[in-house]
Amino acid sequence: MTELVAEKLSVHAGRTPLVTEANFLIGAGEFVALIGPNGAGKTSLLRASLGLERASGGRASVNGDNSAELAPMERARRVAYLPQQRPLAWPNTVRDVVALGRYAYGAAPGRLGNQDADAVDRALMKCGLEELATRQTDTLSGGELARVHFARALASEAGLLVADEPVAALDPRHQFRIMDIIQQYVAAGGGALVVLHDISLAARYASRMIWMKDTCIVSDGPVEDTLTAERMAEVFGVSAKVAGRAVEIEGAV
Repeated sequence: MTELVAEKLSVHAGRTPLVTEANFLIGAGEFVALIGPNGAGKTSLLRASLGLERASGGRASVNGDNSAELAPMERARRVAYLPQQRPLAWPNTVRDVVALGRYAYGAAPGRLGNQDADAVDRALMKCGLEELATRQTDTLSGGELARVHFARALASEAGLLVADEPVAALDPRHQFRIMDIIQQYVAAGGGALVVLHDISLAARYASRMIWMKDTCIVSDGPVEDTLTAERMAEVFGVSAKVAGRAVEIEGAV
């Protein structure tokens, strides 16, 4: 079981606050959606909690170990991180890119042991990429490439998945497919912290929502408790009708 904990975690860029005293705990069996407008501090919170961005205060840990002190390969064994920006240094086959998810275990494309190859095959299958496995990544559509990067994260088979807008470039069918995969990952004992901008999609799948506004976490709890018309107005400045997990945005406040 992998736990990701933030305790009064703060991030600054010079004198500008990006994250202010954030507290949360993400554990096994949780599908947590991180919600908030652009500029709220979501990406900085993810990166600082994993030790990938320097914190200016507080502490973040993975299984009790300070995130900032973890060696990159050890961090990658514990947490699969899918960033918002996913550049590829050079074109390669889909299978070889997905195989990079096994790097933390000493594997590399073209040098996979049986266990690594099986993990890559499972990730390709889950993301519906078997028929694209030998294609060069520079021949793919944006949506196809998004699925390749997601499969790369899955191939690590880490205990926790942290993903920054994993469905942003996908059509509705593949958005649901990726969300179903995350849900299955959580049901199998993993934990997931996922940045989402589609509130309806988050409400449908998440077991918990963390809401951010102006660098601060303003709410953290079950969907039914935190998804309200008042919170939609507070965080996003929109008027919305909310009934359980169903939300209908009517317009700006």
